[in-house]
Amino acid sequence: MNDAARPSEIVQSPLERLKITEIFLSLQGEANAVGWPTVFVRLTGCPLRCQYCDTAYAFHGGQWWEIDDILAEVARQGVRHVCVTGGEPLSQKRCLLLLRRLCDAGYDVSLETSGAIDIADVDPRVSRVVDLKTPGSGEVARNRLENLPLLTARDQVKFVLCGRADYEWARGMVAEHRLAERCDVLFSPSKSELSPRELADWIVEDRLPVRFQMQLHKLLWNDEPGR
Repeated sequence: MNDAARPSEIVQSPLERLKITEIFLSLQGEANAVGWPTVFVRLTGCPLRCQYCDTAYAFHGGQWWEIDDILAEVARQGVRHVCVTGGEPLSQKRCLLLLRRLCDAGYDVSLETSGAIDIADVDPRVSRVVDLKTPGSGEVARNRLENLPLLTARDQVKFVLCGRADYEWARGMVAEHRLAERCDVLFSPSKSELSPRELADWIVEDRLPVRFQMQLHKLLWNDEPGR
């Protein structure tokens, strides 16, 4: 089995704990909560191997945390926005429990997911940011299209575009699945692969009902882990 096909290394624990790569405070760099001080809870493990991935350090390693301890660390940071991310956070089954516990504690919670795993059981109070993988990602076959009818106005669907072919594919997906009628649609250029200005011009020319975005954290801190 090659690395691209390897499933998550995480063995599901019988305890109420999760394997965590890092917990840190930063600014949310994308999606609807962009700019807000946010606690990021980055879970370890991912079954995908997107060619542009900027968090490959979260594929392996990490430390086991009890969910109560995660909640305590989030509370210590003193902000109301929490983003559960990865890797692919839903590759650990108890991510669903963490999301519910965070919502119960009164946080504004978002989930960043690849869209390759069923999102049906995610707490409805969570804003789900679903990354629909383009052909240029190398993982287009992993998209779980059954997730798309589950999206609501609380959610967002994101496309990271590597070039014109990805743009045309994404434009077709938005139209075919009427995504802009379900939730916010986000188009982002893959860093170093597609010029932000070029993507912006395409969106304007086609008058697409999508939101252009660049990753704020990369503009501020490049790809520095924990920022």
